[in-house]
Amino acid sequence: MNVTRREFMVGVAGLGFSILLDGCAGARSTQGGAGLASEPRRGARTVNAWASLGSDGTIYIVNPAVEMGQGSQTALPRIVAEEMDADWARVVIVPAAPSDKIYGNPGFRGLMYTAGSATITGYWDVARTYGAQVRRVLMENAAREWKVPLSELSTEPNTVVHAKSGRRMSYGEIAQIAELPAVAPEIKPEELKKPADYRLIGKDVMRVELPSKVNGSAQYSIDVQLPGMLYGAVLRAPVEGAAPLAIDDREARAISGVLTIVRLPFGVGVIAETPWAAFSAKDALKVKWDRSAHAFGHDSEKAVDLYAAAARELSHAGKPWDNVGDAPGALRSAAQVYEAQYVCDYTYHAQMEPLNSVASVSPSGDSCEIWCGTQSQTMAVAAVAKALGIPQEKVKLNLTLLGGGFGRRGHRDEEFVVDSVLLSREVKRPVKMLWTREDDVQNGRFRPLSVHYLRAGLDGAGRIIAWQHRVACDEITAFQDPVRYKGGGERDFLAMAGSELRTYDIANRLAEQLPQQTGIRTSSLRGIGFGPNKFATEAFLDEIAVRRGLDPVELRLALLKNTPRGQAVMREVAAMADYRRPRPGRGLGISFVDYSGTMVAAVAEVSVDKKSGAIHVHDFWLALDPGIAVHPDNVIAQTESSIIYGLGLTLSERISFKEGVVQQHNIRDYGVPRMGDIPEMHIKLVATPNRPTGAGQMATPIVAPAISAAVFAASGVRVRHTPFLPERVLRALA
Repeated sequence: MNVTRREFMVGVAGLGFSILLDGCAGARSTQGGAGLASEPRRGARTVNAWASLGSDGTIYIVNPAVEMGQGSQTALPRIVAEEMDADWARVVIVPAAPSDKIYGNPGFRGLMYTAGSATITGYWDVARTYGAQVRRVLMENAAREWKVPLSELSTEPNTVVHAKSGRRMSYGEIAQIAELPAVAPEIKPEELKKPADYRLIGKDVMRVELPSKVNGSAQYSIDVQLPGMLYGAVLRAPVEGAAPLAIDDREARAISGVLTIVRLPFGVGVIAETPWAAFSAKDALKVKWDRSAHAFGHDSEKAVDLYAAAARELSHAGKPWDNVGDAPGALRSAAQVYEAQYVCDYTYHAQMEPLNSVASVSPSGDSCEIWCGTQSQTMAVAAVAKALGIPQEKVKLNLTLLGGGFGRRGHRDEEFVVDSVLLSREVKRPVKMLWTREDDVQNGRFRPLSVHYLRAGLDGAGRIIAWQHRVACDEITAFQDPVRYKGGGERDFLAMAGSELRTYDIANRLAEQLPQQTGIRTSSLRGIGFGPNKFATEAFLDEIAVRRGLDPVELRLALLKNTPRGQAVMREVAAMADYRRPRPGRGLGISFVDYSGTMVAAVAEVSVDKKSGAIHVHDFWLALDPGIAVHPDNVIAQTESSIIYGLGLTLSERISFKEGVVQQHNIRDYGVPRMGDIPEMHIKLVATPNRPTGAGQMATPIVAPAISAAVFAASGVRVRHTPFLPERVLRALA
């Protein structure tokens, strides 16, 4: 019996999922289910850009963020629904039209962009205000209908109430008679709900897209089928910036089902009747590439020494990122100066769904429709319009669910979407363009190689009075998003974020970047610069503590003297792990991260096999304070995911280059963690009534420094180069 996974999931859904859903009614989604409806049902009354009301009581809430497994499709509309006082069971969620002007994220300078754990915190004020506007309009209409003062009215879920007379009117009834204002009413910040009054925020609910994922109806772009659709694959240049000089496609054209071969500026495209024919033809191509690209010759192993030399050359000032006080001067006058160097390898996103997109360019080439999962709807539309030389209004986007993103689907050029468009234009038919996992690994865009040289100056009493952190790495922002790079003063925030130590009480600080111009394809990756930078800073702090004979917990508590929320999570995780209880044969390591205001503290318990060099992580405790947790259970789920992601980056995942070419080919030789590698995870959500600051990737950067400290506690040696491969551990032990 040959049954696909999806067929199996569809079959068992009828047996078990209806039981799971019984009594768990909640919002529905028109994105990612069996259909791809993109707007409220006809006849619904549009109150503002975020909400429409049906006469049957259905509330349509627009979601400007994309759903890639992080739960934003549930959490963000819940904020709107909270201020509306909506009945969550009557809510239907629809994807927002691609418009930065209307739906741009204030946290990304008004760009529709889902990344950086910035969705909830970025849209927090906007979503609440729009929700409160809808509630006000409904109440004003009820007041007019009943001829009573607005001040006498209140709301319950989907209902306006006049307590004095006992009258009640549903939102659906109001929608039938509502007079909608031309200008939305002004909502002052003090008029928004207080946390103590929340009915939806802070309460757990099933994520709206989960039923479709379980029953198999969830639609990713890889699932899209269109009449007359063909399949495409692209053999891309092995080195960024290279182009094909000569193409031998005789074997490729001989493969059954292959329709045409397309020369592209960056590679060679294949269009075929089946994906397998396209893949086989791509593999059969023989291409000679030009060697003018800058990245030819790049060797990641040799680059470590070059980067280290740049980081240690103090006479060459870097591009300052965090500059407070006079760090160089304080270092010169310090009673004691410590220094250390840390290295982080290139890493790959390893998202579940390899890149793919579907495009249908009109026969005349003057319009296009696309189906894709992208982290920025407007960047995708703009990239397609640019590729075809048409107005953006001529591009129709059908947004699907994303099978993981982690930054990989968020580049301004959206090259995987443009691939499908160029191939569709060639044959004037719809084309589904698919990257194989091998394509995805070898043509990936990577978190860069980085070398960190740190110096800390201590006074006579052992207090840290000076801190210098020099980061030598490939640039990210300039490659990934040149528009944001220029607009942000040419500061590489994707590489340098997290190198600042604003939460710690250190008077003189200098973090600076030494950009390495290698030509390697780079990208933000879950945790952005916080991953490598916090590994270096927190591992260095642990070294200072041990060398000074200080308790690592007490050292951080002292540095956090002005940050009580940071102290709280530190104390909480130390208690959770029973931090000071000896573990024979094992070691504990503790770490702290302030990630954009989210306070995270963690303890790792590890053992080290001194014969093989293998590190085994047994338990991982973590406490985090993200402010208000809109969806607490999902915060826990995202934190678990974030820890696992960080575990792979810490212990096994790496990309290496020879002659500018990626040496890894698939998941097998890249090194993602397996089920047996995952420790017991103990997570405590310490929610506080502060503005939400994000939770989707905040735990990833804390994993490496906690494990690093634990390895030292267990073995007495330091590992300073991620990933901590067994051979690197053995060299340290030797």
